[in-house]
Amino acid sequence: MATFRTVLIADDEPSIRHVLTLILTDKGYDVRAVADGEEALRELAARQYDVVISDVRMPKVDGMALLKAAMEHWPDVTFLVMSAYGSQDQALEAVQKGAYDYVQKPFKPEEIVLVLKKAEERIRLVRENKRLKEQRGVTGPLERMLGVSDAIRSVQKQIKKLAPVSTTILVSGESGTGKELVARALHELSPRASMPFITVNCGAIPATLIESELFGHARGAFTDAHTAKRGLFAEADGGTLFLDEIGELPLPLQVKLLRFLQEGEIRPLGETRSEKVDVRVVAATLRDLSKLVERGEFRADLYFRLNVVMLRVPPLRERKDDVMLLANAFVTRFNRELNREAPVKGFSPEAMALMTAWSWPGNVRELENAIERAVLLAEGDLITPEALPEKLWAPQAAVQAGPSTSGGPSSPTPESAGYSLKRAMHTLEETFIRAALRRTNGNRTRAAELLEISHRALLYKIKDYGIDPDAP
Repeated sequence: MATFRTVLIADDEPSIRHVLTLILTDKGYDVRAVADGEEALRELAARQYDVVISDVRMPKVDGMALLKAAMEHWPDVTFLVMSAYGSQDQALEAVQKGAYDYVQKPFKPEEIVLVLKKAEERIRLVRENKRLKEQRGVTGPLERMLGVSDAIRSVQKQIKKLAPVSTTILVSGESGTGKELVARALHELSPRASMPFITVNCGAIPATLIESELFGHARGAFTDAHTAKRGLFAEADGGTLFLDEIGELPLPLQVKLLRFLQEGEIRPLGETRSEKVDVRVVAATLRDLSKLVERGEFRADLYFRLNVVMLRVPPLRERKDDVMLLANAFVTRFNRELNREAPVKGFSPEAMALMTAWSWPGNVRELENAIERAVLLAEGDLITPEALPEKLWAPQAAVQAGPSTSGGPSSPTPESAGYSLKRAMHTLEETFIRAALRRTNGNRTRAAELLEISHRALLYKIKDYGIDPDAP
């Protein structure tokens, strides 16, 4: 989803307009600057803007009147106000009437850029929540969690049980398994669904900023804290805060998080009093928190407080029955997004065999990227092996199955297969089956588990390739 790029500046001081235009244009924003609120209203009526930065005091139409008109006619616009020293009361009034934030003049370039970046994240969250609410009329949160495997059905069942309560949930799983999707489902199926769902990646925010981002700060709490700031806990009041990569949270912040989980209170940086907020916390990790506790990198009391309920999201290799279901859903999506003149209709048998055989170490995210590539590269209406990532079909993949013996085929090369992908795939499949049977001393059940195919499919392929399972 695109972030905002269009910015309208309204200020009667030419120097302010000029400086802001230079700063924001250099940062990649599409900027238009006008001299008063009346001209700003004409701009808003003529063109769609993502954000307005307006001075409070201007001729003709002042900043407060411009804010009121924007809230009435262009409610999706994020409004920021600027005020000169001594006009802070007006700026606070603007925030109370719907402005997102304010900046006090004179300001530093990095200060205005930081405010815009925070506003940009807010816009992303608002748009994402709006998209999810629109989707809710078409598909529910569990329907978007595609899958028919026992593994994913178990997760869906747990979500249904846990969503109605406010219990803290710890979601574990490898990268790319869909931990955020689980957190969103917990939120959307809960009584909090109409309130904010806010995501924080604890590993992506510098340690020097994360306390302010989560808990907010008072004006003057630290150098350059010219204005007070609401933290994400306060923004999520009544809703859900998803703390992704919780294992990356610095130890000092772990104390404050524990205090919130115990007391339901937060204290912004620099404040002397705490405030109550009603927020459900869903945390996620791909790291083993118990090992972090043993190494002293994670507080044991916070671990036990978070781990009231552990919800494990299975990797895709444990959901083999879901691979093609997910793949076809991605094909439908990328046909639309990539505007293919001749839509892809599905997969060739060889491509399907490759995809179900692959272990997908990057999980659903890796599958999604592979299908986007395949839809782009597909020559006809079916995705064939050559459109898939090379790692799925490269001959060197046969090395994973172990060396070949005199009783079976060697690893295929373009020359040995006559450059036929179909023949190479058959050779590769036979190599893997023979290697699995050798590894299990001919035990068909265990070999099928190694190959991650059904026992019936293995028996069929053994017969098809004329393999003697008991041969050395």
